[in-house]
Amino acid sequence: MRVTEQQAEGYDFRAIQDRWLPVWEQLEPFAAGRSDDGRPKKYVLDMFPYPSGDLHMGHAEAFCFGDVLARYWRGRGYDVLHPIGWDSFGLPAENAAIKRGVDPREWTYANIAQQKASFRLYAPSFDWSRVLHTSDPEYYKWNQWLFLKMYEKGLAYRKASWVNWDPVDQTVLANEQVLADGTSERSGAVVVKKKLTQWYFRITDYADRLLDDLDQLEGKWPTKVLNMQRNWIGRSVGAEVEFEIEGRAEKVPVFTTRPDTLHGATFMVVAPDSDLAAELAASASAEVRTQFQAYLEEAQKQSEIDRQNADREKTGVFLDHFAINPVNGERIPVWAADYVLADYGHGAIMAVPAHDQRDLDFARKFDLPVRVVLEVRDAEGEIVADPAESGVAASGDGILINSGELDGLGKTDAIAKAIEVLEARGTGRGAKTYRLRDWLISRQRYWGTPIPILHGADGSMRPVEQSALPVELPASEGLDLKPKGASPLGAATEWATVVDTETGETLTRDPDTMDTFVDSSWYYFRFLSANDDTQAFDPAEAKKWAPVDQYVGGVEHAILHLLYSRFITKVLHDLGYIDFEEPFLDMLNQGMVLLDGAKMSKSKGNLVEFASELRDHGADALRVTLAFAGPPEDDIDWADVSVQGSAKFLARAWRIADDVQKSGSPAGASFDSGDAVLRRATHKLLADAPELLEAYKFNVVVARLMEQVNVTRKAIDAGAGAADPAVRESAEAIAMILSIFAPYAAEDMWAKLGHEPTVALAVWPQADPALLVEDEVTMVVQVDRKVRDRLTLSASVTEAEAEAAALASPAVQRAIGDREIVNTVVRVPKIVSIVTKPAS
Repeated sequence: MRVTEQQAEGYDFRAIQDRWLPVWEQLEPFAAGRSDDGRPKKYVLDMFPYPSGDLHMGHAEAFCFGDVLARYWRGRGYDVLHPIGWDSFGLPAENAAIKRGVDPREWTYANIAQQKASFRLYAPSFDWSRVLHTSDPEYYKWNQWLFLKMYEKGLAYRKASWVNWDPVDQTVLANEQVLADGTSERSGAVVVKKKLTQWYFRITDYADRLLDDLDQLEGKWPTKVLNMQRNWIGRSVGAEVEFEIEGRAEKVPVFTTRPDTLHGATFMVVAPDSDLAAELAASASAEVRTQFQAYLEEAQKQSEIDRQNADREKTGVFLDHFAINPVNGERIPVWAADYVLADYGHGAIMAVPAHDQRDLDFARKFDLPVRVVLEVRDAEGEIVADPAESGVAASGDGILINSGELDGLGKTDAIAKAIEVLEARGTGRGAKTYRLRDWLISRQRYWGTPIPILHGADGSMRPVEQSALPVELPASEGLDLKPKGASPLGAATEWATVVDTETGETLTRDPDTMDTFVDSSWYYFRFLSANDDTQAFDPAEAKKWAPVDQYVGGVEHAILHLLYSRFITKVLHDLGYIDFEEPFLDMLNQGMVLLDGAKMSKSKGNLVEFASELRDHGADALRVTLAFAGPPEDDIDWADVSVQGSAKFLARAWRIADDVQKSGSPAGASFDSGDAVLRRATHKLLADAPELLEAYKFNVVVARLMEQVNVTRKAIDAGAGAADPAVRESAEAIAMILSIFAPYAAEDMWAKLGHEPTVALAVWPQADPALLVEDEVTMVVQVDRKVRDRLTLSASVTEAEAEAAALASPAVQRAIGDREIVNTVVRVPKIVSIVTKPAS
């Protein structure tokens, strides 16, 4: 399709959008892998959106950056896979549907349709032939397949345990879904503990690999994200020590990073909500049982954050039991106290009050022994005061004392010796523990993937046969979806009841649904075979396209989504489906779009609507503004940007192609003549743009395009005219590079320059090395740190020649006057710096 002069009297973004959008939809230029033409392949992926309404400015930013990279790699000659889908299960849809009295499907798919229409106009280069929605049975069938594979491998299991409970949404939460202040990331409610039987994925089996493999991603993932992952996995190295408790046959394992301080352990503390505490209290006196039950109820009202607050007054209950210190045989009391958590180690710690502040505070509160076993010195070399008297624990490194065979050893040697002693006596061993806990995946809500397990009346569990997948959600009609602590699916009697055709046994479907993070933990594989109903993904396609070369999305997913995705990738590797273990090779985290320094929200009345910006300024101006606003990882304040300025730049660029068209300059002309200055600028842009884009310096490339437009306009107006081959060469380079930011304007330019669509598939020309060699350089001349002249000199100028030219400059001579030159520093090709002093 070619643009005629009658069609394009001036730059009109609406007319240009209307002209090219239907052409692209007809051509489907971004369908990946249509032909095996030998091009190298790239997989560029954006974190897929949740359909909570229309697109917003955060979407505009994230998908702009992802599309810049996808379009860039096509321009470099790659076959690029850049798919789109919707993360469409989950609580927000269900809660919105309950509020409106509609089916979650109705609300979800209406929003998807709206977002899809907005995406089409915004023009990201998606492969629309691979669209997926995680709430489609065609997708969640493979969620269930993955669950069954995990179940077969022993990585999916069900157990009763204390879980995080959201009292508003009435469902359990994974540890990662509880914010630092102890509230739910979903509802904002204070999370409480509740004992329930739930489904887990055994992610802790992969803790070491998940931690150690982060080293492979150094320099490719943001450092902040790597550190967040490392801290969340939280590996600690030390020893597991076995304590005997009087009257109990089974020993209690206790993890400690400082087994060298065992001689200082004067009591044991167990979490009040642990099974061990309940067991010990049950065999205690009636008075202790009553005290313990009251204490447990109070502890359960506290968030984990509050319980671990070091400034809280220590509380506890003596459990009327004693343990035996395995290194010295001492009888030490066992207490329940809420500063110990049930899911840390085995829910029990050895308390060394002289050298741990929380233990010391507890010991002083309940008058328990404090024994110093480390001789710790302060900065001046003085031995620190006795903690029992000062109230300050002697933490840190020191020399072991009062510790038998460990006396006189430093920390490292003492830890190694302590582990050796424990292993020799059979009372302990070297061990590791982690902050990471197994991934709790079951939810007591409707809008999610049904768990493919059948339960027998005798408590047995039976996986659904793969041939019977998907286990589809029943219609919501007639079900009460309001959160009430039990899954609504349990009330779908007809759906939930299954009769075994061979035995006649009546079975019941598991009533829970899967955490939606299961959906997003592997979706990047499904894109490879989005329309294949015979397998989750084709391993041959994975070998061809995966892992993802470039991932783009928000840092808010640094722990949850990325950790789970890495885990599932490693599981699929171990199952033999793929030959790699990390899903995303490179990652870009975009910042936030703010207004007047604050996060946008309807309640604050500071919302900039994506739809209105798109309507008023067009997709191109919006995209250029976002790319030009600053480094992509930085926040963008919409009050500080100029969409109108971007639109003016696009009009200037478009007019260059318009001038070339009107000049009659033919397409296909050779670019070996014309304005030499302009040709050098064009090839410098072609040489620099790839490196800048691969370093995510999108704003710098937009600035360079603006400079190129100005240089080209100057060449046209200075007399070369639009018919100059150098002008056409520049116009084509501008159109190709501009297409990654402003696809509509660039496509219109490309057509005006006489080419068939689409510019997005045009391979960028290589820069001519001969045109990158500068004939001249500009050197700044300073006198006493003030710039006095700028000299245009030969690129081959020597230091002596540059100094002579500087001293010959009339402006420099006037600045020196009758002063005496003290020193002259020459740095070719940048600067000549002259230092003077008053004449003597």
